[in-house]
Amino acid sequence: MIAAKRLHPLFAAEITDLAVSAPIPDAVFSDIEAAFRRHSVLVFRDQPITDDQQIAFSERFGALETTKVGTAGAGGKLIVLSNMDEGGAVVPASDRQVLNNRANRLWHADSSFKAVPAKASMLSARLIPSKGGDTEYISMRAVYAALPGRLKQAVENKVVIHDYAYSRSKIDPALVTDAERAAVPPVRQAMVIDHGADLGRSLYLGAHAARIEGMAEDEGRALIDELMAFATQERFVYAHKWQPHDLILWDNRAVIHRATPFESATEKRLMVRTTIAGDAPTLVAAA
Repeated sequence: MIAAKRLHPLFAAEITDLAVSAPIPDAVFSDIEAAFRRHSVLVFRDQPITDDQQIAFSERFGALETTKVGTAGAGGKLIVLSNMDEGGAVVPASDRQVLNNRANRLWHADSSFKAVPAKASMLSARLIPSKGGDTEYISMRAVYAALPGRLKQAVENKVVIHDYAYSRSKIDPALVTDAERAAVPPVRQAMVIDHGADLGRSLYLGAHAARIEGMAEDEGRALIDELMAFATQERFVYAHKWQPHDLILWDNRAVIHRATPFESATEKRLMVRTTIAGDAPTLVAAA
């Protein structure tokens, strides 16, 4: 049996006494999967892993997404989130990777702009700044459960258009290339996902949510903004302060997340992400 220490009253847990780089018996891995389903966010401390070890552990949870066009290492299994060049020097604030890192400070679910969005993400802290650069998570199951009746009625059977270009334009209108627009056109997602009788429903929103199908744009935008304002209350947020070699796994269909700022002009940050692919569109799991 694994030990899971709860990190927040509503969700998130730390898994102790486990080295993910070592062989993990099937029975132990089943416990990890059960804890992941229950807590949505799992923290594994002190995991000084290599890229290959991260890939191997991630693939226990399912096939991995490959990196999209326009991202460093396109077509590979790793996303490198860094503010450094190949020589290790800090890049200027106008650099594309810095702008993309700024976009990650918006609340979002990874790959919600894909027709079959990600199941989960795994992030490894390779190099962290002395302060800031943390990651915050929101339990969207807890948010849905706490919605007033009026808002629960408002979200029922809604379809949201998620658009990568829409979210990136909030940072810089020129940040998305024509190739990226062609590779990730707007997609339809359920606003509410049903996780089963034991877990209930969750909202599925975030920065990529551009508009609501069948609603006037201003009306739909107002509803999205109201829901996000409700969701981002402090009571729903787990704020993770990174330690060297932390490894975090989170459920992209049950939580949203964002990075917090740090002194990116002077301090270095290097994080490596793998993304476990989803197995069906969200509309299949719509409530």
